[in-house]
Amino acid sequence: MLLNALFPTRDIGTDPAKIRDWAQAAEELGFHGIEVADHVFGAAPRGDWKPVYSEHDPFHETFTTMGFLAAVTKKVELASGVLILPQRQTGVVAKQAAEVDILSGGRLRLGVGVGWNHVEYEALGMEWKTRGAMQAEQIEVMRLLWTKDLVTFHGRFHTLNDVNLLPVPVQRPIPVWFGGSSDAVVKRAARIGDGWMPIMTPQVAEPKLALLREHLEAAGRDPAKFGLEGWLRFDEADEEQWRKAAEGWKAHGAQIVMLYPMYRMPKVEDQIATLKRIKEVMAGL
Repeated sequence: MLLNALFPTRDIGTDPAKIRDWAQAAEELGFHGIEVADHVFGAAPRGDWKPVYSEHDPFHETFTTMGFLAAVTKKVELASGVLILPQRQTGVVAKQAAEVDILSGGRLRLGVGVGWNHVEYEALGMEWKTRGAMQAEQIEVMRLLWTKDLVTFHGRFHTLNDVNLLPVPVQRPIPVWFGGSSDAVVKRAARIGDGWMPIMTPQVAEPKLALLREHLEAAGRDPAKFGLEGWLRFDEADEEQWRKAAEGWKAHGAQIVMLYPMYRMPKVEDQIATLKRIKEVMAGL
């Protein structure tokens, strides 16, 4: 089973040298991939609504960061984990993703989600209520732009008439994996995704995986060719629980797991030490 490293976007700071050192350490330690989270805006709590991340949590811009990581690494996969796709213009995302894929030599995996922050959608001028339908059509349009010489497409949200995207990505198309765990997302992933990358424990995932297999079968797709990654979200550094969760995901057939620390590590030395410890704890899986 492969191990991915979550880019420590809230704690890494703004020194490019430290970002480079962390990324190169992850690659040298043998991590399969680096995943970069996404939020454009922070948002303050209001009423009964309390955001998972607030106005105090810094998030590096996803595509710019992956472009930088492409330049300072050689072989590690780069993934968005996950990009909130429906709050962005589709053609711009397709262009940005193609550029990262080019600059990395074909190392991009595009993880996409619909998000949980309606305030962010509002601030970006995008529609919250239709985000699921928008996401599905966006993926269709992006794949056309990545693989066709000229694209004409008339849909619910997009109108394209003989347009193209140059330069084209190395991967045609770039793989698209889904984040999120609602039944609608699971169904959409099974129908049009290349993989699924949820945040949940292996135990909670069991009924969702059964639903995923059901929808893959209904769509006539081979489950063996569909990717699965388990995110291990923890509020504290409990190494026994890390391994237990990873073993659970391996039993479910996951090809990748990634530690998703919610606790803070303000020093890059601590962030790199955590990478080393993850590798030691997960050895043999």
